[in-house]
Amino acid sequence: MSRNNEGNIKKHNDKLHKAQNKAKKAEMDRKEKLKQITKKFNEDKASKNI
Repeated sequence: MSRNNEGNIKKHNDKLHKAQNKAKKAEMDRKEKLKQITKKFNEDKASKNI
């Protein structure tokens, strides 16, 4: 019996894609959080200069 059968390939690909999606989501969350921090910092800086 071959290890590279249809079922095993599908399981592997599903696991791989799940891990890739998790990493992509984490990166998007970090970027969004950074945008929020930058926006707040700029707002605070602008309010102090007034």
